[in-house]
Amino acid sequence: MKNKTLLFFLLFTTALFAQKKVNEDIPSEKLKVNRQITVVTPASYDSPANKNKKYPLLVLLDGDYLVDPFSGMLSYTEYWNDLPEVIIVGINQNRNNERKTDCHVEKETGLPDEFSEKFFDFIVTEMMPYVEKKYRISPFKIIAGHDLTAGYINFFLYKENPLFNAYIALSPELPKEMEEDLAGRLADIKTPIYYYLATADGDVAKMQKKIKTLDENIKKAPSPTLKYYFDDIKNASHYSLVPFAIPEAMYHIFSIYQPITSTEYQEKIVTLKSGYVDYLTKKYDVIQKDLGVKIPVRLNDFRAIEAAILKNGAYEELKLLSDVASKNYPKTTFAEYYTGLYYEKMGENKKAVNAYMKGYGYSEVGEYTKDMMLEKADNLK
Repeated sequence: MKNKTLLFFLLFTTALFAQKKVNEDIPSEKLKVNRQITVVTPASYDSPANKNKKYPLLVLLDGDYLVDPFSGMLSYTEYWNDLPEVIIVGINQNRNNERKTDCHVEKETGLPDEFSEKFFDFIVTEMMPYVEKKYRISPFKIIAGHDLTAGYINFFLYKENPLFNAYIALSPELPKEMEEDLAGRLADIKTPIYYYLATADGDVAKMQKKIKTLDENIKKAPSPTLKYYFDDIKNASHYSLVPFAIPEAMYHIFSIYQPITSTEYQEKIVTLKSGYVDYLTKKYDVIQKDLGVKIPVRLNDFRAIEAAILKNGAYEELKLLSDVASKNYPKTTFAEYYTGLYYEKMGENKKAVNAYMKGYGYSEVGEYTKDMMLEKADNLK
């Protein structure tokens, strides 16, 4: 499992890659106190080249102990561009045992009491506007919590227009009837929602029973807009499940972001009869639309689509691939490489040579060097 491999890196990656971590106090009229948050910005945040770049937001309740494992895991995956860079905001709740009062619910109703309603309002009307004004936040927002706070984050889903797009519930302590009510609410939401739910074989028995009932109820009422993942982690306790669950949760939420894998290529791409380039463009459209992340198409993803086109003899799509390359890497060797390859496969060698030679005059991209373009042209003469 990828999470077992990544667990090792949580011990040192925060120091290895240059994230920036600061503590800030937010004056709260709702709570009548200052509340401390921890903000972690990704390595590229202060780069002049990224001054207009916006980042998905990850809000962590129990920020006192969840910030470090989340930031360590994300620092490692961001380094390899396996997951997108995100801004982390942890709400610290350990001073004066704030988590219990912040997230307290009435036993009789299963709903927040007067103070926890104010804490909810603090997040919505004070903390979020503060963070969005100060930091470059994209529209995609995630919230996570553990046990008591994991149950509490579900109240955001009860609103008509949920504030967050994705929810990570790590062994949630579910209030009265939430295992029934939440399943129905998730089925009713019409906008895309990502939901990750985790327990473990060594979890607290009372909590585990309700969590598994919630899982069963969610699966009974599937929704086309719900992207749901249930994780029953083996050989873990209520506390040790957290570092195992974090990678699984983030990979679930950002699954569309990941580069094309060999499994995706074999099962979803090469088996297509046509529309290989369309598959590629739709993948990156979803990344931008659903996740709020705009990135150029990766070279490896181009190569995967190229391989599928060549394997299936759909050479006419190479011209379409050239158009996509031109939009993502304008005035480079890359687009002309695909134009040349298109003409080469169509038997129009003179036009292919012209395309390769034209690319020789542009900037290089990765392995698509000027020497490569010249060699391609010389081989056809």
